[in-house]
Amino acid sequence: MNLLGGGAETGPVLEELRTQLGPKVVTTAAELQQHSHDESHHEPALPWAVVACTEESDVVATLQICSRHHAPVVAFGAGTGLEGGAIPVFGGISLDLSAMNRVLRLSPDDLDVTVEAGVTLSQLNSTLGPEGLFFPVDPGSNPTLGGMVATRASGTTAVRYGTMAVNTLGLTAVLASGKVVKTGGRARKSAAGYDLTRLFTGSEGTLAIITSATLRVYPLPEVATAAICSMPDLHRAVTAVIEIIQLGVPVARIELLDEVMVDAINHFSDLHYPVCPTLMLEFHGAPQSVAEQVQEAARVVETQGSHLTWTESAAERRQLWDARHHALYAAKALRPGARTWSTDVCVPISALADCIEATKRDIELSGVLAPIVGHVGDGNFHLSFVLEPGNAQQVSNATALHERLVGRALGMGGTCTGEHGVGLGKLGFLEDEHPVGVEVMGQLKLALDPNGILNPGKVVRMHGP
Repeated sequence: MNLLGGGAETGPVLEELRTQLGPKVVTTAAELQQHSHDESHHEPALPWAVVACTEESDVVATLQICSRHHAPVVAFGAGTGLEGGAIPVFGGISLDLSAMNRVLRLSPDDLDVTVEAGVTLSQLNSTLGPEGLFFPVDPGSNPTLGGMVATRASGTTAVRYGTMAVNTLGLTAVLASGKVVKTGGRARKSAAGYDLTRLFTGSEGTLAIITSATLRVYPLPEVATAAICSMPDLHRAVTAVIEIIQLGVPVARIELLDEVMVDAINHFSDLHYPVCPTLMLEFHGAPQSVAEQVQEAARVVETQGSHLTWTESAAERRQLWDARHHALYAAKALRPGARTWSTDVCVPISALADCIEATKRDIELSGVLAPIVGHVGDGNFHLSFVLEPGNAQQVSNATALHERLVGRALGMGGTCTGEHGVGLGKLGFLEDEHPVGVEVMGQLKLALDPNGILNPGKVVRMHGP
């Protein structure tokens, strides 16, 4: 562990924070440890202190103090990130927003809601359900909405409902100076100046700290039907996905698992799916519309040598998607005591089959255990490296494979990350993908955060405060 912090230089910052925020400033070993890491494979680093915010004024006060002292500030929500975005690599203050968890306003008529940054996805949907509404963006965990905006999250339903980028209407955020800025609004379109909402969405806490967000919500579908089909091979599975999307079938979810991942979830979730490449799908809409969607998808998979099994049972749907959402933990369980390294890329859907097949061959040749799973309806797929602790050769092989994976995706017109974000792990790949764009990002960073205190070391390479 990188034991940053704790030196004499932290004294003035902590003294001023304690004077203004009192017991909200926490320095116990347990709290520092909890805020030293996320769900990624990256090395933890201890913050100097945790500030447990309960209202926006706490964020403002913290940033004003840290700006004066040039002290790093890293936002923390649920800690579910996969690229080290919440790790305080330069020490400083871990700004915990999880207690800012109020649903501030809900308008069923306008299909929008305003939430504080610490509201979790499950909490929001529990609030929306009695109104016949839901928020569809589903990364597969239970993150905070502020974290989802900050990382431009997506997940299993993005193929139908889009990512956080299209479902975020407006934000309230605090700049490095402590000044509060409001972006966007509740109108469904606006031509009023630069799109600051999109600028902050996906900025991973490097430009501002998001304190609340106004989001689109949707009516609960009248019917939701889940389906599964076991495919003869990966090529036919991906071909089926491409054909379903190109036919315009409005699938709500369409996920691909390779045979290694299917075997993993069978053992982890006590299921009995055939151990072969598998598609999981879901369809939303009115009864007749869903029936037509299922029929069209079934026809496509039949042309690829398989058949579709579907259900409207809520319990069976939940079992299917719980198994999918636990895929990372299922992969980890394949090798007891292992550590996992999860990564993702995204390519144009026309390149998806070639990219996945080449990646599968690469995995087999490398000897690394790396199940594949993906939100393949939008060309996004993941590898979960399952590595033996202390096995340097496996780490080396996985690192080389990862570099080839990203290079392959970029060569096909894709991106180094479809949804995990840049964080620590993909700084170099972002520079490969957008060499001039990274310079522009750096200029924006300097303009909004001239002292470099907001989540230093992430997204763009800059020196810490």
